[in-house]
Amino acid sequence: MSYYVAHRLFAAHDRALAAQLAHHLAQKLGEDHVFLPFCDTDEEDLVADVKGRRLFELDRERLRRIRALIAIVHGPSPDDGVCMEIGHAAARGVPVILLTTDFQEYSTTPDGPHTHFPDPLLDALATRIVRTPRLAAITQPSGTSRFADFALRNQVQVQQAIEACVDAALQLPAPTKSTTRVRADSTVYVEPSPYALSQHPLPDLVRCPSVTVIGPTRFSAGDPLTAARQDWATVLCSDRIVVDATGPETPPGAALLIGAACATGLPAAAYLPRSTYTHAAGREPNRRNLMIQYSVDALLNSEEEVTAWIGG
Repeated sequence: MSYYVAHRLFAAHDRALAAQLAHHLAQKLGEDHVFLPFCDTDEEDLVADVKGRRLFELDRERLRRIRALIAIVHGPSPDDGVCMEIGHAAARGVPVILLTTDFQEYSTTPDGPHTHFPDPLLDALATRIVRTPRLAAITQPSGTSRFADFALRNQVQVQQAIEACVDAALQLPAPTKSTTRVRADSTVYVEPSPYALSQHPLPDLVRCPSVTVIGPTRFSAGDPLTAARQDWATVLCSDRIVVDATGPETPPGAALLIGAACATGLPAAAYLPRSTYTHAAGREPNRRNLMIQYSVDALLNSEEEVTAWIGG
């Protein structure tokens, strides 16, 4: 069983950071015990009839047999593919380490309780959070410029974060067996998007009198972490879920829930009334991150499609 390093794929510095982390972890465990997406799925050169689906299948296959997942999560907009992978691992009882060098914390009100990530569900699902928010001190300045010194402080900060993350990985508990949950018939969990501007948010579109609609509580709760854990338990006991995928990318909470659905066989649909397609060499156009697009059972474009899927 391997350690899966989840990371944003779409910038060289993100891939480089993940590669550094995977390299240091492999030095402790051996290369056969570390899996690095993009690198180990041969993203650059893979040829397939439907490349995005094949990449999804390779990553999903590996997610089903991992010892732990280590995810690099930075900033106020966590990567949706990474969040899907976190949700998948957490739903199966696999330990999750979240690594961040973000110096911000988050709250829903100015004086409310802080969380390390913008969606408290990320905090709630983490087995360990490795956070190094401050620049490192340097004992030997470069002697060239303040910019070179600043770069050096960031490089040392990253190195410290990697070392702390590897140490945390080696101390993780063994995976637990995921709990068999009894699903509530005719119960639909609906996750709205924080980015939606519509006057008719997704919960208002669910017009099926034969189903009970349940939504999240964590964003208005006085104790967001406890509420996030309750939201997670509610999702896993629902008959099916619908998430609003509206936004520049799928919102973190929606992506986490899609990952859980993929791992457990829970029927899931993404409401996406307006698409922005992504294009990459050798891939078919994708309406969302491929880990999102191929994890859901349906992509719904209208109120009528939401109603039909829920009642189907």
